[in-house]
Amino acid sequence: MLYAGWLSSLIISFLLYGQVVWAFSNDRNDNVSIRFMLTTCAIRYWGQDSANHQQRLGFYCDDDTIDAIPLAFLYIFFGKGGMPVLDLANICSQGSNNFPGTDLADCSFMASDIQKCQARGKIVTISLGGGTAKVGFSSDSQAASFAHTIWNMFLDGPMRPFGSAVLDGVDLDIENGPSAFYNTFVNTLRSLAQHAKKRYYVTAAPQCPFPDAELGNALNSAFFDAVYVQFYNNFCETSVPSEFNMATWDNWARTRSPNRDIKVYLGAPGSAASAGEGFVSSGTLINVVKESQKKYPSFGGVMLWDADSAQNNNRYQVTVKNAISNRVGAPPGETGPNPAPTSDPATKPGSSPTFSESHAPPATTAAASTTTSISIIPDPRWTARVKRPPVEKRNEFGLPTSKFPRDSSRFFKL
Repeated sequence: MLYAGWLSSLIISFLLYGQVVWAFSNDRNDNVSIRFMLTTCAIRYWGQDSANHQQRLGFYCDDDTIDAIPLAFLYIFFGKGGMPVLDLANICSQGSNNFPGTDLADCSFMASDIQKCQARGKIVTISLGGGTAKVGFSSDSQAASFAHTIWNMFLDGPMRPFGSAVLDGVDLDIENGPSAFYNTFVNTLRSLAQHAKKRYYVTAAPQCPFPDAELGNALNSAFFDAVYVQFYNNFCETSVPSEFNMATWDNWARTRSPNRDIKVYLGAPGSAASAGEGFVSSGTLINVVKESQKKYPSFGGVMLWDADSAQNNNRYQVTVKNAISNRVGAPPGETGPNPAPTSDPATKPGSSPTFSESHAPPATTAAASTTTSISIIPDPRWTARVKRPPVEKRNEFGLPTSKFPRDSSRFFKL
């Protein structure tokens, strides 16, 4: 859902003079997102209380170095009553005045915080997945139906877990479960947004080993605005310069992605404690980002996991954002139409293999299974509080494997 310019500034917007608020622009390459996330646009993920000091969302919206904020996570697709389940740790989780007959928390008190962020030029999205998530689809029809559910709950429908707040899009942080049918999910969202007045964005958070084990098919066959690539907890992380593969992702963005203006963000931990491996000093990250800004046309900015850890690491995000910002004058807001769905949801012939899982989907709902899927490419995300057992490395396709056992990448509080 993002054009080349908006995603760059999506993640961290700036308030520079008086009451002038810089809006997120995917055309920039100095955004910061914070999973909140971080770049020249900065993105930070929020919701999982990584450092045990998480504040309400509105607290982080006062930080002018953040351009975009994915709320993490919606971690169960089909829970009690067939409804999804949110976990925002200490702020709002199941048990927080659930909607009747479901485990879906009523987080409507967050509406004012979300709207505050949006008024300051930041985009706020809902992130689906996480390290211990129960997600996935058993068919195209189930994926399309779930897209309608997400649309109705968070974007432009009647059942509102966040009250009157309308989010700016959807992020996919898929780390387990069946990998099929996510292109149908994304294309259905695109169809629903086609004639909307508001601009909606779709992003993904693949791991740096290419192609991504869970989202490779979808990334090659659906229109994403940006990818927040996790360059940590993997052999190709930022802390290993000889293996750092931003060039691979840049080449994919410019030659294989259905959206040739897609932005690639450099995902990094906000502190040493928020990742098993891959944290680097702010000085090192700044140097890598500046080099990426020069070398890679698709580079959009920095994503940080997560808001809480970066804030409590001497405001790590501020040091990085201020050093990499290249804003000159006010960037325009994203006013173009919503992108159309791709014409053919199937992976295009001749595209790179994505090595989808070969096992059959569960007999009931895809999310009901408690069995962890095994991917061809290990995606060792090992900082979740509830960890999956390690799986054997795979090399039958001659692909690089990680030096770490597979675990989840995100702190995840249950």
